[in-house]
Order: sequence, then structure tokens, then C-alpha cells
Amino acid sequence: MRLFVGVDLPDDLAPAVETVQDELREASGLDFTNPGQAHVTLKFLGETDADRIPEIEDALQAAVADAGVSPFEATVGGIGAFPSTEYIRVVWLGIGRGSEELTRLHEAIEARTVDLGFDPEAHDFTPHVTLARMNHAGGKELVQRVLRERDPEVGSMRVGEVRLTESVLGPEGPAYSTVARFPIGE
Repeated sequence: MRLFVGVDLPDDLAPAVETVQDELREASGLDFTNPGQAHVTLKFLGETDADRIPEIEDALQAAVADAGVSPFEATVGGIGAFPSTEYIRVVWLGIGRGSEELTRLHEAIEARTVDLGFDPEAHDFTPHVTLARMNHAGGKELVQRVLRERDPEVGSMRVGEVRLTESVLGPEGPAYSTVARFPIGE
């Protein structure tokens, strides 16, 4: 099973995510994410044996408690790129309000999953929603222009749970299904 831990954006934000993606449609080299599956990844676990699900669920439940976070509001907006605007691999929407809580959740999840033997993150955590991945630099100039000129406001959401999600890769992109839910602040 290919697994990640994340916070899903509500369905009512999908049209606003798609509107931002539409500004980038003419840029060659971009592979867009499904706006209906938009989420903030807190930890990518990768290929994992299904037999490990119970221990992962226990670790995630403990991590959500460890984070000491109550349900909170998060705002989605602003646009950026990883690792830089000169070398673009991922185009993303940022998180304004709520980024501190998401970071606390990430840190607690990171600690618990590394204890289970999962690889630690190789880079600093920046809460974000992936809009697209860049496969080649053909559309780089258009993407850079949008990054310079736009500061989109997507909306806000109430974050009340973290999900363990399975990602099945297919020809139309990944299909996600929720394996387990972990309420925040309970």
C-alpha cells in the first residue's frame, strides 16, 4: 500500500483550487493534481505492508494527541514553488492561518513514524497544497510570471481531523481512499 498522512481540503474549495490551476494551464511541462483531492500532506509514508496498519494507526492516534492541537481554522492562499522559482519541481498553494498547528501535527507525526522505522523527512516542512508537478521546464516562464504577479486567495477551512490515506497510482493519476481518521483534540 502506498500511504500518506494528511489533511483534506473540503470539497467547496475545489473550484477555487481549479481556478488557480487554470491560470497555469498554458504552461507546458505541468502535471496538475485533481482539485477534488486537494490536501496538505503531513507525512508521506510510501509503500507500506498492510500488516503494519494497526501499529501505524496507534502511532498516528498518539501523535495527534502529542501535538496538543484543538480543531482550528486554516486559510489557503498564496502561490509558490519548490525547491525554488529558478528550478521548479512543484507549484503549490500556501497555508496562512493554521500553519503553526499543521506544523505541530507534522512534527508529532514525524517523531512517531520515524520511531516506527519510516525515513525522516529530508527537508523542512512547509504546509502547502500541491497544484502541479513540473516534468520539464518548457512552461517555466509562464509559471514564474504567475508566481510573481498573483497572490490567490482560495478560502478557509476548519481542520478537525487527520487522515491516513492510500494512494493508488493509475493512468488518470492517483486515486485516494481513506484508511483511517484521527480526530483532533479528542
